[in-house]
Amino acid sequence: MFDRISRFLQEIGDDSSHKDQKPDDARVAVVALCYQVMEADGIVSESEQRRLKDLLEEKYSLHGSKLDELIAAGETAGNEAVDFYRFTSDVKRHLDEEQRVRLIGLLWDIAYADGKRNEMEDNVVWRISELIGVSGRERVLERQAARERAQMDDEGDTGDAGNQ
Repeated sequence: MFDRISRFLQEIGDDSSHKDQKPDDARVAVVALCYQVMEADGIVSESEQRRLKDLLEEKYSLHGSKLDELIAAGETAGNEAVDFYRFTSDVKRHLDEEQRVRLIGLLWDIAYADGKRNEMEDNVVWRISELIGVSGRERVLERQAARERAQMDDEGDTGDAGNQ
């Protein structure tokens, strides 16, 4: 799962500039949308935060303050926004159709990171999907795939708990 998401994140941010993140940067938009999903149920769990951080760390080879800057930029942008349009318009401008579908998969992975998803997360992913032009069919297929990945991760975690 991390390889798939890492490839996606790499494709949207192939510039070498990682400091001074701008609000219209596709990476900031993706992080902001991830936070929208994480906050949908009223609880941003540690497992959701860790999953997001792991994905960004792996893709961008960012650690410490540089990683924190990207996450903070996305979180701040998300907190300042009154709707999803600001981010979804950046996503539509910078990502092709396949990348937008994979973004929905990433959002579902974030939704399942705490071991469960709820109707508020469903609603946020549905709204984002609509705004970026991802069909209902693709959204459902990505949700099913994310659920399967989460189940496999859960099964793997029980046997590899000491390896993390």
